Amino acid sequence: MEELLSFTDPSGHRVAAVLAVPPNPTTSLAVLCHGFLSGKNSTTNKTLTRTLLERGVATFRFDFFGQGESEGPFETLTTTVAIGQAIAALNLVAQKGFRRVGLMGSSFGGLVAILTAAQRTDLACLALKCPVVDFAEELRLEFGDDEMTKWRATNTIPNIMGGAKRIALRYAFYEDSLKQIAYDPAQSITAPTLIVQGDRDEHVPLHQSRRLYETLHATKRLEMLPGADHQFTRGQDFRRMTDLIADWLITHLT
Repeated sequence: MEELLSFTDPSGHRVAAVLAVPPNPTTSLAVLCHGFLSGKNSTTNKTLTRTLLERGVATFRFDFFGQGESEGPFETLTTTVAIGQAIAALNLVAQKGFRRVGLMGSSFGGLVAILTAAQRTDLACLALKCPVVDFAEELRLEFGDDEMTKWRATNTIPNIMGGAKRIALRYAFYEDSLKQIAYDPAQSITAPTLIVQGDRDEHVPLHQSRRLYETLHATKRLEMLPGADHQFTRGQDFRRMTDLIADWLITHLT
């Protein structure tokens, strides 16, 4: 069963969400954080929800600020705002009676999940799909000097998902990213952590996941999938990625 609902973040923004529960009652749940320019109903989130429900684990997925059905102009999004929303989501599911909770994040959602997990000791596990650990570095590498200058002048960026039209996003997002680099905070994570990334990822540098893995003190696992890109475009890569994440969540939540 899926229930559409909404909650408010620390700044009072309305956040759209979906709570999916299996037929039999459970107190185990995974909170799913989508990637940049994506949404709560991403293919990864929907696939994980189906798999987890079959194994008796509930899921809670939501749209970050200015994306999907959540409030806010996307152009004023920051990582700091997104972290506040992830924390509010975790607090909400705890209020609803879920006692064994895991956190999963994709790409930008992975960054948010890392920084959120670093502030909590109540998570049963953490699963990361090609997480951005230092978004400021990734953006510099992705755009280059000319585009970074243009971003600062126009408050717009190229569509990194491939569209031709530029996207309105204030340069303050980059400035906030400089303050939200996740390597040092990750040392505080206590939850068992899985990192899955393709070794042909064209957006997130592989050295970020490797350095993150070395930084973590908790139980950890790093899986680099040969030939897989950032979107896990090939069917076998996508299945392997979702199977790894689902198995990790199920192992620690049931």
